Amino acid sequence: MDITCDLPTSCVLPVLKSPNDYQVFRISHNDKNRLALLVDPTLGHAKLTCCIEIFDVGGRTPSHRHQVAVEMFYVLQGEGRVVCDGKNSVIRTGDSILVPSHGIHFVENTGSARLYLLSVMVPNEDFAELIRQGVPAELDEEDRAVLGRTHCV
Repeated sequence: MDITCDLPTSCVLPVLKSPNDYQVFRISHNDKNRLALLVDPTLGHAKLTCCIEIFDVGGRTPSHRHQVAVEMFYVLQGEGRVVCDGKNSVIRTGDSILVPSHGIHFVENTGSARLYLLSVMVPNEDFAELIRQGVPAELDEEDRAVLGRTHCV
């Protein structure tokens, strides 16, 4: 069986980014968390938003819900909690959690150091637009060490 007959004849290049390319925002000036956009609908017609959420100690998102989207978090480093519809889940490095649509939820850094989450929202549901309307911010050296492979051996 020849499966090559179903393959496209053109090449589509993937979107490659590194921490130096990430656009970073705070939703509002007083927020203790920043969001570094990795992928959103402006890149390659993605129907999702993927970002790194960086929570300073005590940082927390406001309680909110998504009408259609599901959101998945993967803890890259740190510890915190996710509360969804009143159910409290402690999260630590290596954990993942899926928040279903309609679940009223928030994420909070309960640790003594920064909390780094990979966040994926499908579909986008205007998440990227909300982030981009925020206050431009930057990654610092600590962030670059976590996101830039310098902490790995």
